[in-house]
Amino acid sequence: MYTAQNGYEKGFAGAIPGLCQAIAMGFIGLTGFCIKPLRDSGAMTIPEMFEKRFGPRIRWAAGVVIVLGGLLNMGVFLRTGGEFLVLVCGFDVKYLEIAMTALLVGVAAYTILGGMLSVLVTDFLQFVVMSAGLIVVTVLILANIGWDKLVSTVQIHYGAGGFNPFLNPTMGWPYVLFNLLLNTAATLTWQATVARVLAAKDSATGRKIYTRTAFFFVCRFLIPGIWGIAALSALGPAMPGDNTLHAMPRFLSTFVPVGVMGVLVAAMLAADMSTDSSYMLTWGSVIYNDVLAPFRKSAWSERQGLLVNRAIIALIGVFLLFYGLWYPLQGDLWTYLGVTGTIYLSSMTVLLIACCYWRRANNWGAAAAIVCGAVVPICYLIIEQVPKTKPVAATIGPYYSGIATYLLVGAAMVVGSCLKPREERGVRSGV
Repeated sequence: MYTAQNGYEKGFAGAIPGLCQAIAMGFIGLTGFCIKPLRDSGAMTIPEMFEKRFGPRIRWAAGVVIVLGGLLNMGVFLRTGGEFLVLVCGFDVKYLEIAMTALLVGVAAYTILGGMLSVLVTDFLQFVVMSAGLIVVTVLILANIGWDKLVSTVQIHYGAGGFNPFLNPTMGWPYVLFNLLLNTAATLTWQATVARVLAAKDSATGRKIYTRTAFFFVCRFLIPGIWGIAALSALGPAMPGDNTLHAMPRFLSTFVPVGVMGVLVAAMLAADMSTDSSYMLTWGSVIYNDVLAPFRKSAWSERQGLLVNRAIIALIGVFLLFYGLWYPLQGDLWTYLGVTGTIYLSSMTVLLIACCYWRRANNWGAAAAIVCGAVVPICYLIIEQVPKTKPVAATIGPYYSGIATYLLVGAAMVVGSCLKPREERGVRSGV
């Protein structure tokens, strides 16, 4: 949905985040930057590795901001998936809540019962179905609308800015730089990805996860982006007040023939469910292993641990249902995901790099980085929603705010560590 919205609003230039992600994944996979020492540490989560270097309080704080940023980020997923199904199938919008609840129950059921094994198996099968649906619909668009028409549509509506992000008035260098920082940070510390690396056989296998999937992130943004451009060609530019997130499913509801529509719905259900299940398990794991750990007076049995984990996933599902219905999304969806993700991506990335490669990093610097990384994006989200401060948020913009967050977090780590140099705890994993 958000990649199609990028295509509809920005043309082919909207695929830049996917290119940034592919570059980051290729570089990190080839070099093993941070990923190798992280996997070799034997930790089950990133905060667990931080505890070895910075102490248990930093582990707990890291777990809190990971969950906070992750749940705010994921909070709109359920609603977005429900909106797609309702619009593409031509249902009345009053059935949105029913669609959201049905999606939630289906995903929660197999995630709670099967854990990581069910997520890995269903993710693989869902990827096959999703890929088939993406290819079939894209071939239909190219056959019926044509590549030349798509290119001319972008040229007419966006000019050179539809192909070059630096010439696009809604993007420019701040957009590109923010996405380079964001996608590199996500590659290093996005818990849904890192959970697979930490569960891999060894660090070499973990690195292959990055090198062998890097190119798919270009496809992930470009193919749905083409759907968004096709929607622009068929529906025209958005009218004031229109939700551009709905352009692609509205277009597909009239474009895709009967029969193929079933393949499309199955593909998008697969995409939605695989994402939701991975994220629910991811944040549940962090809550159990990092946030709740200090409150356990003694080790829980395996049966108690499973019960608590299942209860956590169920509660996450309830949160997603109510947050998705309540939160009024401002701007495009990808930008919202970038801002909320930065709440923890910025600080966790700096902590991970320092943990692996800087001997002088200590708990003071880690604490300062976590606070800065959380405060700046949260303040931006708040002023964006308050009517009196909306003009301020519009003046700053999400891209300058995001860039500033990464710079401030890095400075906070250096300044905090230098204010109180101390010998690091635990095993040194770098130089």
